[in-house]
Amino acid sequence: MTPSTALVLVVFGRGVRCADDRYTLTPASIARVRAAADYVAAHESHFLRSAARGPSPRIVLAGGWAEACEGATPPPAGSREGDLMLREARAAGLDRYAELRVETRSRSTLENLVHTVEEGLLAGWDFDARRPLGIVSHAWHLPRIRFLAGKVLGLRGSALVEVPATGGEPPGGERSERAARIAARLAFLGVGDAPALVRRERAMVAALRRAERWVRRDRGTGLPLGG
Repeated sequence: MTPSTALVLVVFGRGVRCADDRYTLTPASIARVRAAADYVAAHESHFLRSAARGPSPRIVLAGGWAEACEGATPPPAGSREGDLMLREARAAGLDRYAELRVETRSRSTLENLVHTVEEGLLAGWDFDARRPLGIVSHAWHLPRIRFLAGKVLGLRGSALVEVPATGGEPPGGERSERAARIAARLAFLGVGDAPALVRRERAMVAALRRAERWVRRDRGTGLPLGG
């Protein structure tokens, strides 16, 4: 059965770059905004009809700065992932079809969803199989988004429509994503409320960072790992 058209989309950021004090989106982030634009174009009549009759379609551009977990200085106001994706979305003409909103505090996929809810960016919409929520990212990332949307939003199955992006990704992203997906399922086992999920994730990330430092240290000394 053909899934219903998602008239609300959440587009997940994939990083920013800084060169000569100028912040720009990574090619992967641009690809995700373009995937949202392609989806709207493919369902243009649905978006126009809903915009005319209500409720107005909505696109949330979600992303703060992923490197925050590593202690990186946040980009200045107006230069976080969500801000830059908003500019890209306007350049693609998406503001003609939907309300554009941004979430710029997040440091991870989980926080994308948590802050989107906390800031009321989905307010006024209820999602189910007839009115699903669209999730926009690369195909290898979408399974983890589905899992986290179930935890944060209580949405599963046909209440979510996947909008896969293509292009812009460096090699290796899919392998690291599989590890992140497994870690999330283990870390969030039995946890349902948003604050606890965020605490668990931050503890998990801190543990992973310590392990990475130990590995680098052991490699630097030439000692066998764990020795």
